Amino acid sequence: MEDKVFNKPIEKQFEFDEQIAAVFDDMLKRSVPFYEEAMALTKRFALAYLPEGGRLYDLGCSTASTLLSIERDLHVGAELVGIDNAASMLEQARRKLAVFGSKIRLEEADIMRFDYEAADVFITNYTLQFIRPPVRETLVQRLFDALNPGGVFIFSEKVVSEDKRLNKLLIDGYYDFKKAQGYSEYEIMQKREALENVLIPYTEAENREMVTRCGFAHCETIFRWGNFATFIALKK
Repeated sequence: MEDKVFNKPIEKQFEFDEQIAAVFDDMLKRSVPFYEEAMALTKRFALAYLPEGGRLYDLGCSTASTLLSIERDLHVGAELVGIDNAASMLEQARRKLAVFGSKIRLEEADIMRFDYEAADVFITNYTLQFIRPPVRETLVQRLFDALNPGGVFIFSEKVVSEDKRLNKLLIDGYYDFKKAQGYSEYEIMQKREALENVLIPYTEAENREMVTRCGFAHCETIFRWGNFATFIALKK
């Protein structure tokens, strides 16, 4: 279904409700530059670090598209787990899983409070940016603690620049991208207002520093377009 959520006046802040869930796949592809390419990289590295008998968590899995893509190319016996606190998103995900006869396990839960089992791969795609900064690092620390030695944390985020002029140019470039995908100036403005104080991005450096403080030995940016970046953090 085509995303037309913000072509009318907003009545509330952005939330992952039934209206968003119904158009979410289209929203991602038209709102996140090179989304499919970033997810292809995510899958490549996830499969490379997922061993026989391993476990992968996708936090904020939404409609489970990334998990299903990973499952299609999975060549080891491993458990794939998707977690989301939005029932509407998981309803869409379960429909997909049923169509493909998937063995992915879905959990409706708060990722801040979920009791994680030992894992080899954690994925959060455009999820941390919705976690309030005072507790964001607490979640990353919990993920690090649950990772097996040699495990990885792959995450994608919207990022900001420390330079004000450059940051404005990045935002302008992003809005031009959205216009090219068919969004109107009005829709872009409406969504920006809905996300105000809901989506709080860090700089690229702040993301790296956060995971390093949590104990990760190395953090690498594996993809970036303008103000969107995908990272991989390695646990020794």
